[in-house]
Amino acid sequence: MKAFTFQRAVTPAEAARAVAAKPGATFIGGGTNLLDLAKLEVETPSHVVDVNRLGLDKIEGTADGGLRIGASVRNSDLAADMRVRRDYAVLSRALLSGATGQLRNKATTAGNLLQRTRCYYFYDVTKPCNKREPGSGCSALGGFNRIHAILGASDKCIATNPSDMCVAMRALDATVETLQPDGATRAIPIEDFHRLPGSTPEVETVLKPGELITAVTLPKPVGGTQIYRKVRDRASYAFALVSVAAIVHADPGGKVRQARMAFGGLALKPWRVPAAEAALVQGSGPAAAEEAADEVLRGARGFGSNDFKIPLTRRTLRSVVADVTRA
Repeated sequence: MKAFTFQRAVTPAEAARAVAAKPGATFIGGGTNLLDLAKLEVETPSHVVDVNRLGLDKIEGTADGGLRIGASVRNSDLAADMRVRRDYAVLSRALLSGATGQLRNKATTAGNLLQRTRCYYFYDVTKPCNKREPGSGCSALGGFNRIHAILGASDKCIATNPSDMCVAMRALDATVETLQPDGATRAIPIEDFHRLPGSTPEVETVLKPGELITAVTLPKPVGGTQIYRKVRDRASYAFALVSVAAIVHADPGGKVRQARMAFGGLALKPWRVPAAEAALVQGSGPAAAEEAADEVLRGARGFGSNDFKIPLTRRTLRSVVADVTRA
């Protein structure tokens, strides 16, 4: 690990200005991802600004009946919050499916939004990686790419986003609140927050230098049957090969009236396809699930080791739809 200077900020404005003022500076909350990357020298920050004492650790109701989650709220606290368990069960279940209890006790909401890909080649500094070193190449394209993207990839990067929390928040239409170094604030819909790799895979979000995440806001509860289904190589402490966050309203006969579905493990951002949700509403029975899968997988492409994700996604979606529509 390379040496860095350290600063403990006491206000959000101070933290944002501190990171903006020094090239190579970064924030640290729980540090569960940053410290691992720093030890491997994948990340080499010159200055680290601690954001744990900014008062951003509260979960509060909003005027319109939603929920505002502070950036420093720990994953375990968020999953256990009674309002989340009752009204946003898909989020609680997604959080509890991620990492381990020890990690969830440290990991924060903002850190989960910003966690980096688990691509093997991104972590191996002896291998080319356009995300770690722009222009060096993508080792995963011709390498072992079992966990990699089948949607939204480019010839520069086929990494995936590892977050479970973000998939549930995508289904819930969350909004990310930020503070910029000049004091301006932004409210960024989560569908716009993460970027696909394109020709600049090193740019993963729409955040500007020094821009600090202060909270995530959830709209008022939408009800329905809420499921988070995570398919992985082992029962715990593994990232999703495919995951589905589903919020479905179905009548007693199993007919789908409303549907929201976001997918993880498929792309460098949580993947949501409105046409697939419409197919579930317009169709019925197993045929509707097949039509929805066709829409989700439109344009899907495997790269060898991850070809299995295409049929796996179809089977997972079919299983989720069967569970939420069971009469």
